[in-house]
Amino acid sequence: MFLETVQFLIKTIADLFVLVLLLRFYLQVARAPFKHPLCQFVMAATNFAVLPLRKLLPSLRGYDSATMLLAWLVSMVSSVIILALNPMYTLAAPETWLALTLLAVLDVFKQSLTLLMGAVIVQAVLSWVNPYNPLSPILDALTRPFLRPFRRATVGGVDLSPLILFLIIQVILMLPVQFLESSFLMQLKVAM
Repeated sequence: MFLETVQFLIKTIADLFVLVLLLRFYLQVARAPFKHPLCQFVMAATNFAVLPLRKLLPSLRGYDSATMLLAWLVSMVSSVIILALNPMYTLAAPETWLALTLLAVLDVFKQSLTLLMGAVIVQAVLSWVNPYNPLSPILDALTRPFLRPFRRATVGGVDLSPLILFLIIQVILMLPVQFLESSFLMQLKVAM
């Protein structure tokens, strides 16, 4: 019971930090206004880890590669710690490290989809409740490229593009992502 609680806390804290790192990355890609309090919070919460790594790893084609690498590293380290706490698994096999590496990549992808899904949901709710909320321009910058292909889907003046994107994200999470995750987890069990 205690071990499960510790594993839960490690996974939750790591996932939250990965989400904030990914939010930082995507806010920079979307060129969101950095004077907004949300952007200021994200920068303040991640600068301690991103700035030192950025000295070692420069941006690639204008993308903050240090932030993305850090998100992957946090996911990888949390998985390693959780496995190390479990006496059933061994970290000695090379197959284990390959599976952990691939699981960390997949986790970053899943977290990115979760972040997009959350932004779409909040944006849709705000469009009905308070369309002039100060958060709206940031959410629009994050979701606009993904919603643009579906903008013509309107019924009676209601934009259905958020619903279509939400369904597509759910299908991606249910089919290919879940299949890959179970394959990598099976590889971990084989390496035991």
